[in-house]
Amino acid sequence: MSDVDLDSEQYENHREAGRILAQVRDEAAERAEVGTNYLELSEWIEDRIRELGGEPAFPVNISVDHEAAHGAAKPGDERTLGESVVKLDIGVHIDGWLADTAVTVDLAGEDELVAAAEDALDAALDVVADGVSVGEVGAAIEETIEGYGYNPVVNLTGHGLGHWEQHTTPNIPNRAVDQGATLKTGQVVAIEPFATDGTGKVHDGSVEQIFSLKRERSVRNRQARQALEQITEEFQTLPFAARWLDIDRPEMTLRRLKQKDIVTGYPVLTEDEGRLVSQKEHTIIVTEDGCEVTTRSR
Repeated sequence: MSDVDLDSEQYENHREAGRILAQVRDEAAERAEVGTNYLELSEWIEDRIRELGGEPAFPVNISVDHEAAHGAAKPGDERTLGESVVKLDIGVHIDGWLADTAVTVDLAGEDELVAAAEDALDAALDVVADGVSVGEVGAAIEETIEGYGYNPVVNLTGHGLGHWEQHTTPNIPNRAVDQGATLKTGQVVAIEPFATDGTGKVHDGSVEQIFSLKRERSVRNRQARQALEQITEEFQTLPFAARWLDIDRPEMTLRRLKQKDIVTGYPVLTEDEGRLVSQKEHTIIVTEDGCEVTTRSR
């Protein structure tokens, strides 16, 4: 028997973050339509999270078509959604305890591609339990996606969720692997299959709108000092958006902080141009005989 107390305050915070996130995700998916502005949708989601008692764990990801992850609104963004495959990846934290979820909104008539990621997630959740290897979870994902005639994105993985840490061990592969961690009761994990009609490998794009603190150092520039103070106080080690900084011309300041190796950026991750990617993600708490899904719709 595990000695993990799943009724502790930590897990209740995870659950509350998940409850908020499930509601916001479903409401956001209904608002994502052809013509919806990236920035307006992102700000609505983040404001809604706060309204319900949480805080955004990272900037809303809006990734379309061949973009798999890390697409995000920029300051003054005038882009709008087209007839595309839209991935909304959203996070909430309560006092640093996180939940992470994603949904694909199909504005392009790609229902099979969307179903491949959704069913792969369901198959993965059916496998999860204490003592199960992450390779078994990955095998369930891979088999399901390939059954639809698509490829899993193999160089993106699910991940653990820590305190003020969005990505921790264990990594949850989207394919079968021979070696890997064994799931344990009490682990909080985000499982996120990606299905694609492309090669199954994403690469770094040229655009960055999401950043996180890498290390604290003194800086002389006043704007940079002001930004660093806000980052350490409000976001700590969690990812943040350029548009969240209360300074003029935040991109210039972030370039300065990157040059000094104080912050790191997360480029948009893309399949080949012209290909499509779908995604579905839930956060779970591993239990002895299965899992508790914290981000499931109520």
